[in-house]
Amino acid sequence: MLELTMAAVTAADAGATAGMQMADAPSEPEAVLRVGRDKSVCRLSTPDDWLFVSRVHLEFRCGPAGVWSLTWLRGSQPDPSSEVRLTVGPHSQALAYGDTVPLPAGGSGEVVVQDRAEPRSVNVGFYHEV
Repeated sequence: MLELTMAAVTAADAGATAGMQMADAPSEPEAVLRVGRDKSVCRLSTPDDWLFVSRVHLEFRCGPAGVWSLTWLRGSQPDPSSEVRLTVGPHSQALAYGDTVPLPAGGSGEVVVQDRAEPRSVNVGFYHEV
C-alpha cells in the first residue's frame, strides 16, 4: 500500500496543515495515484489557479513486484514553472522535468513542487507500507 498526504502551502500559511488531502492505493502492478489540477484524473488536486502545477503533474505508479516509482510528467509547456524535489531520509534530490525515479520499498519521504514565481508549494508526503 502506498499512502499519500498532500498540503498546498503559501507563504501566509507556511507550517499549517489546513486543507490536507489523503489518498492510498494497493501495491499491485499498474496501480496509479496522480497529483495535479485535473480533479477528474488526480486523486490529490491543487487549487485550479495554481498554474505552476500541471493538470496532471506527478504520477506514482506501481510496477512489478509492488515497486513504486514517481514521475514528473511533462506538461504542455517546454519549460516547467516549478521545481520538484524528492526527499527520503537525509537524502534530497531534484527531479528533472519528465524524470522517473524509484521509491524505496517500505520507505517514506516527501515530494515538494515549488512554484518558481511565488513562495508557495505543494508538499506530498508518502509512506510505502509493505
